[in-house]
Amino acid sequence: MKTIIIGAVAAGAKAAMKLRRLMPDSEITIYTNDTHISYSSCGIPYYIKGDFDDYRELFAKTPEEFENVGINVFLQHKVVKIQPEYNNILVNDIIGEKSFLAEYDNLIIATGARPFVPHIKNINLSKVFSVRSIEDAINIKEALKSAKRAVIVGSGYIGIEMLEAFVSNNVYVDVIEMSETILPYLDSDMSKLIQKELECIADGRFEFHTGKLVSELRGDCDGVKEVITQFGEAYRADLVILATGVIPNVELAIDAGIELGSTGAIKIDKFMRTNFNNVYACGDCAQKMLMISDEPVYIPLGSYASKEGRAVAINISGQNEEYAGILGSTVTKCLDLTISMTGMTETHAIKSGFDAVSYTLTKCDRVGYMPDAENITLKMVADKKSGQILGAQAFGSKYADKKINSLTSALAGKMTVKDFLNNDATYAPPYSTSVDLLYNAALGLLNKIDV
Repeated sequence: MKTIIIGAVAAGAKAAMKLRRLMPDSEITIYTNDTHISYSSCGIPYYIKGDFDDYRELFAKTPEEFENVGINVFLQHKVVKIQPEYNNILVNDIIGEKSFLAEYDNLIIATGARPFVPHIKNINLSKVFSVRSIEDAINIKEALKSAKRAVIVGSGYIGIEMLEAFVSNNVYVDVIEMSETILPYLDSDMSKLIQKELECIADGRFEFHTGKLVSELRGDCDGVKEVITQFGEAYRADLVILATGVIPNVELAIDAGIELGSTGAIKIDKFMRTNFNNVYACGDCAQKMLMISDEPVYIPLGSYASKEGRAVAINISGQNEEYAGILGSTVTKCLDLTISMTGMTETHAIKSGFDAVSYTLTKCDRVGYMPDAENITLKMVADKKSGQILGAQAFGSKYADKKINSLTSALAGKMTVKDFLNNDATYAPPYSTSVDLLYNAALGLLNKIDV
């Protein structure tokens, strides 16, 4: 059996290795137009910050390691056409400047996503970067050596992670966000609290500018010098980071007649198949289903890519592995402030038709007399009519994500607030308060629901 995989950063690489273990005699080939495979793009901000010095630490596996187990890897080979009716693809060897057809029995599309580049005048000036590839990581780290000021456009995950990276390297940062709050994927009340917390520890090293749209970049042959907003405000910059999100790479799929979902990513069934039975999609190019509401969403994360690649391999091997969907669980950090969430925000829940209610509180992550005790602020969301827990957001100490992780099983099981109150959490003064923060939140929500 011949399986071809297009792309191999996370999903494609995982699918290849899992399929090799399940089908040791099958023929597996990877084509990618990238210069590297199987690397952690999520780790790039921490390489730039200086948490480790060698970018090769970002590689999970080298091409040679794939080749050693019989997986054929073709770097800098761009797939230019998929022909499902003929079970083949057209490949362009970028270096050799030649094209050829390759046949498959099963095809895995793992083409990932690419940075969304907004319409900004002079966007092609040098020292303007996205944060996606190994080359991006190397080039930003080099530009950082001579930089004194930076502008980050966008304040999502990458934006605030790059903020930490630059501040840690003594570079002053202006963060420009078009939304009225930073971290716009959170509820605005939580975003405002987080912004206030970060501004308290800014110490003159950075500033947030919300509700502003970048309209123009100015510079010269040496690169960008200024960032201009729609209001005519100018911010000096020795380098600019575009942290404006990503969009799925679906052009190949569209051309091949592969169906897209409502999110603009490739539509797949519960077995990861597209509308062609022997063509699968996984990772950042594929649409997800939110377990709580069974609605399509587009949340591109490496953790999901790995799980989906595994599921694809299992199904190609002849087993039936249903992919249950996602919860949207995330965690990030900025200047020692941990920020985490799972499930729906209150805003999202209301838009999806739930009668959502919430409860927010702040409490120590362990007993207050312990020397390292720090606060965690948590917001829990539930449906007023059914009592079902819909999601939660938290920020504060490094244990904030542990509180969120404790809720993920409850969300996957569609537990109610009453059900969750039967949860038996651990307690000892160095680890928790005697009445856990989550229990307090659930009690607060109990007074707001109908059942």
